[in-house]
Amino acid sequence: MIEAALQPFQFPFMQNAFWICLLVAPPTALLSCFLVLKGWALMGDAVSHAVLPGVVLAWMTGLPLIVGAFGAGMTCALLTGYLSHNSRVKQDTVMGVVFSGMFGVGIIMYTSITTNEHLDHILFGNMLGVGSQDLWTAGLISLGVSGFLILKWKDLLLHAFDPAQAQASGLRTGWLHYGLLSVLSLTIVATLTATGLILAVALLVTPGAIAFLLVRSFGPMLIVSVTACVISMFAGTYTSFYIDSAPAPTIVLILTAIFILALLRRLQTTRTTSRLREAANNPSAA
Repeated sequence: MIEAALQPFQFPFMQNAFWICLLVAPPTALLSCFLVLKGWALMGDAVSHAVLPGVVLAWMTGLPLIVGAFGAGMTCALLTGYLSHNSRVKQDTVMGVVFSGMFGVGIIMYTSITTNEHLDHILFGNMLGVGSQDLWTAGLISLGVSGFLILKWKDLLLHAFDPAQAQASGLRTGWLHYGLLSVLSLTIVATLTATGLILAVALLVTPGAIAFLLVRSFGPMLIVSVTACVISMFAGTYTSFYIDSAPAPTIVLILTAIFILALLRRLQTTRTTSRLREAANNPSAA
């Protein structure tokens, strides 16, 4: 029984998959808290899809795929930030235009390539094909992104809630704004091998949403988000081995299930609190 339970850990490709889970979960979970509080959930979706033309262009020119992904992601993030700050168009509208435009260009480039080598792993991920180079890339990016978010979390939190107060306090709000966009692009590059472009948005939104439902202060929110993401990624990878499914969508389904449970718990807590308040305000009714 124990031997069967430990079977996934005996294969090198599964060991690498578990390692990439451990490396990718912290930065995506930490970043998701800021994206949820700032209302940038769509930004993660936009950047994750907009890196496709950069990836295809890098493959066509023989450059490392992460170079093209980061270049396209930064172009999308900076262009979106610039247009939303220097035009009358709202940010969600700008993101929709830039995201759809770059993704459309990427799809045209992707379908026009005539080659025996497919790039489906860019869209859907290939956790079971992770190599040592992917682990080193994800590890270095994870270390840099996590370090930046942990060191600057107070400044980023104030900027997320009240940009005017952050600017009045002497913070460089422009650096914080574009710095957050930069680490977003880097994080998506780190998740490129693990979940692909399409499913990366789940790791950038759902862990933070789960933590937001369960706790009321930001410090515990970061801890709960990372914990939920690590558990979901390990459980999804482990389960996919036995049910013969792809790890990435299995991870997303587990994250979604945890979110539903957190939402139900939040609704139950809200109802209980409302009843207690009504009973306190109306003792005769009780």
